[in-house]
Amino acid sequence: MVDSVWLLAVEAAEEASGGLFDLDATLPLMAIQFVVLAVVLNTLFYKPLGQALDERDGYIRTNKVDAAERLAKAEQMAKTYQQELAEARRQAQAVIAEAQEAAQKLAAQSLATAQQEAQALREQAQRDLDEQKRLAMASLEQQVDGLSRQILDKLLSSAAP
Repeated sequence: MVDSVWLLAVEAAEEASGGLFDLDATLPLMAIQFVVLAVVLNTLFYKPLGQALDERDGYIRTNKVDAAERLAKAEQMAKTYQQELAEARRQAQAVIAEAQEAAQKLAAQSLATAQQEAQALREQAQRDLDEQKRLAMASLEQQVDGLSRQILDKLLSSAAP
């Protein structure tokens, strides 16, 4: 009975041939083949490909999040280092200012000491000069007195004959 149905279907298909569309048993067979092909392709190619794409997407997201965290940490470290550098610069400038101030005080003290020593040397030299002047004057007075007596003696001896 089934064979006769198929034969009738084949004969009906042969009689209906020649139209725009031949609707025979190949249309459902092609539909079944298409569905089977879609299922096979989905199972063999699309699911593994989709899984690989999902894994890659997850890997990229994870790396992107890690990179963002590392970038944030690096920026924080850079900010911390910049603050530490600024503080170190301020401290260095303070140390330099203190050293300059100490050097200026030392230079001022050295200058004052040198001026005092110079003043003392000048005063000593002035005293020495004054002493030498006094001695020279005393020596000159003695010589003048001696010469005056000699002149007087000569004058008196020449006037007394």
